[in-house]
Amino acid sequence: MTARRILRLSGADTVTFLQGLVTNDVDKLDQGLVYAAILTPQGKYLADFFLARDGDDVLLDVAEELADGLVKRLSMYKLRADVQITDSGLNLQRGSGEAPEGALPDPRHGEMGWRAYSTAPASDDGTDWDAIRVAHCIPETGIELTPDSYILESRFEVLQGVDFKKGCYVGQEVTARMKHKTELRKGLRQVVVEGDAPEGTEIVANGKSVGTLFTQSAGKGIAYLRFDRAKGDMQAGEATVRLD
Repeated sequence: MTARRILRLSGADTVTFLQGLVTNDVDKLDQGLVYAAILTPQGKYLADFFLARDGDDVLLDVAEELADGLVKRLSMYKLRADVQITDSGLNLQRGSGEAPEGALPDPRHGEMGWRAYSTAPASDDGTDWDAIRVAHCIPETGIELTPDSYILESRFEVLQGVDFKKGCYVGQEVTARMKHKTELRKGLRQVVVEGDAPEGTEIVANGKSVGTLFTQSAGKGIAYLRFDRAKGDMQAGEATVRLD
């Protein structure tokens, strides 16, 4: 299981503070987990995370590798707002079977199971998460989700990670323009993979770069593709790749 850090945001301005920064509507916290991201002012991905209510506080569940940078970014925006950002001391428990008391459904997809936060050790029930992610083209932090990517190309709309009615947030203008004024020319898609190719292998067709092959499972994979070139059989190292 990817290492996660669970941060605690507390203070009277916490919800308002987050609402002006993240891609999703923080008011949805009353309904369960909220999946969201924080972007650069140019609309590019910096980090994705889950938000959860914990009394008057908000828990923020983020990949360990992004946690320090995210804390610095949030602190930069905090200014005089009444918001404190601390380590919660909690750990993530995760599974796809029967959910324990207090667990919350993963909002990205029904097959992604549940997440819970407690002082118990971090745990996972052994679910093959890569197989589920590939089957439903769900990107993962640090693999398909990388700095300088755009969240709409990474399927955030499908994964309930962005709200187009909530109002302004950092990077909102670029994201809204991509949604309403342009047709996406690149993005993540599920592909059929015949043969072996390491994660991160370039995909080529007719001598031109088409994109990159990422997570693979059971003869399929998640690929970032340039759609106008992604036609017919393509090559990724020794593997043949084509749109599913």
